[in-house]
Amino acid sequence: MNSTVKTIIKLFAILLMLAGVIWILQGVNILPGSFMTGDPQWAINGAMTALIGAGMFWFANRKN
Repeated sequence: MNSTVKTIIKLFAILLMLAGVIWILQGVNILPGSFMTGDPQWAINGAMTALIGAGMFWFANRKN
């Protein structure tokens, strides 16, 4: 995998992790202001999204 592809994967992974954290905070009613606020399903969705992003970031950083 070349460095351009790795960089794109890392950027996408960071965006996934950030979205996941926002969804977690909205799901546990810390970050108000949307239909997701106070819905625990969004905290679960956010945790899964953040973990997928972390896995992608790890995958892009590993040595071949």
